[in-house]
Amino acid sequence: MIQTIMAVLSGALNIFTILIFIRIFLSWFSGSGYSGRPLDILCGITDPYLNYFRRFTGLRTGSIDISPVAALAVLSVVNSIVSTIARFGRISIGIILAICLSAVWSAASFIMGFFTIVLILRLVAYIARANTYAPFWRIIDAIASPIQFRINRILFQNRIVHYLTGLIAAIAVLVFLGAALGAITHLLQKLFIGLPI
Repeated sequence: MIQTIMAVLSGALNIFTILIFIRIFLSWFSGSGYSGRPLDILCGITDPYLNYFRRFTGLRTGSIDISPVAALAVLSVVNSIVSTIARFGRISIGIILAICLSAVWSAASFIMGFFTIVLILRLVAYIARANTYAPFWRIIDAIASPIQFRINRILFQNRIVHYLTGLIAAIAVLVFLGAALGAITHLLQKLFIGLPI
C-alpha cells in the first residue's frame, strides 16, 4: 500500500519538476510580452514553491539568482527518497544521506561548470581581442569578474597579478575543484550506501 502511494507521489513530483523547468525557461523570456491564462495557471502552481527559495539572499549574487537551482535540488532529493520507498518499500539513513549528497553535488557542479564556461569565454575574448564593450561581453564580464576576483584574492593573497594569469588560475581552480569534489562525493556516496569502495 505504501509503495503505491509513494509511486503516485513520485509521479506527481515528476510532473511538478517539469512544470518548474517550464516556468524557469519562460522566465528567461519574460520581456517577450507573452501572457495569458495558461501562464497565469503555471505561475500559480510553481511560484509559491520558487518564491520560498527566493527569500534566501545567499542564493543571489549580483545579477545571478541560483534559487531555482536550489529549489530543483530539494525537489530532486524529495523525489529520490519517495521513488526509493516506492521501489523498495523502505529506505535507510545511508541512502538518504547519499541522495542529499548527490543533490548538493549536482547543484554545486552545475554552478562551478557554469562559471568555468563563463571564464573560458572571457579567456577566448581576451586572446581574440574581442570588442569587450559589446553587450554580450559586458554580461560575460559582469558574471566572470566577481568569481575571478574572489578566487584570485584567495590564491594570490591580494598581490597584483597579470589579468591573463588570474583568469587562467581561476579556470584551473574551478576545474581542479570540480574533479576533486566529484571524486570525494562519489566515494562518500558509496560509503553511505554501504558499497565497497
